[in-house]
Amino acid sequence: MPEPFIVTGAAGFVGARLLRCLGPRAATLSMSAEGWAAAARSAPFAGATVLHLAARVHRIEADSGTQYMRDNAEKTRQLAELAASRGARRFILLSSIKVLGEETTARPFTAADPAAPQDGYARSKLAAEVALQEVAARCSMQYVIVRSPLVYGQGARGNLMSLLKLADSILPLPFASLAAPRSFIHVDDLAELLLACAMRPEAANRTYLPAHRRPSCTRDLVRALRQALGRPARLFPMSPAKIEALGAALGQRARVLRLTRALEVDPSAAEHDLGWSAQRGLDVAASDLVEGYRQRPPA
Repeated sequence: MPEPFIVTGAAGFVGARLLRCLGPRAATLSMSAEGWAAAARSAPFAGATVLHLAARVHRIEADSGTQYMRDNAEKTRQLAELAASRGARRFILLSSIKVLGEETTARPFTAADPAAPQDGYARSKLAAEVALQEVAARCSMQYVIVRSPLVYGQGARGNLMSLLKLADSILPLPFASLAAPRSFIHVDDLAELLLACAMRPEAANRTYLPAHRRPSCTRDLVRALRQALGRPARLFPMSPAKIEALGAALGQRARVLRLTRALEVDPSAAEHDLGWSAQRGLDVAASDLVEGYRQRPPA
């Protein structure tokens, strides 16, 4: 196994799992600390594989997108330039499927599809990808880009936590008709893919879209969550169009579309190149989500 490894975002949801896989050979680098660039200059880049997971994912109110660009794109460029100048072997960037858009229609996304980011976060991740490729093109450092869909597992936050709180209620929910397929990846499967991207020569200068072969949907996810919570499903039908209209009226249209619309990815490139495949399906993911939810301290 090549070494050393340098991991950013090691305290995060995915980073903590990846660190378990890498063990003591991994050095960590905080990108949020004051003066991170100065600290990075002493990192052991020579011959290293950099796994860059750190990113801003939560929007600051009244921000036009400049902080996304600063933290996700500009910091990636600076880190890649530093890594390349100090002799890093490979630089792996954890990006987002949102780079390709917010929904699919006729077929799943592939890495060959044109970028179509719809918000500031997605635009910043695309800019990070472009910056990394530009730096790598000027030197001998290899790159790998991993565009992840929604990540399930113990410790997940954001919209998944909001849905979990809703599932952990006695309320009947209007999700019985929400069957649009949405790809997901369990955090442990994603960590294993990132490790394969670090180790396998076939991954050099490639872009991968990881996902479990069997997508989920809002209806099935909520059913699985309620089963893991020990609650009855209590779902009733309401058309996606009506749910979307209600969400728009409440100022939550973008969040509701993530429940009602399809977003599928094709993981075959990673499966073919790296011999990797996602092993943890919806039942395991839902159980892990609930376990992490129950272990959270009271608000």
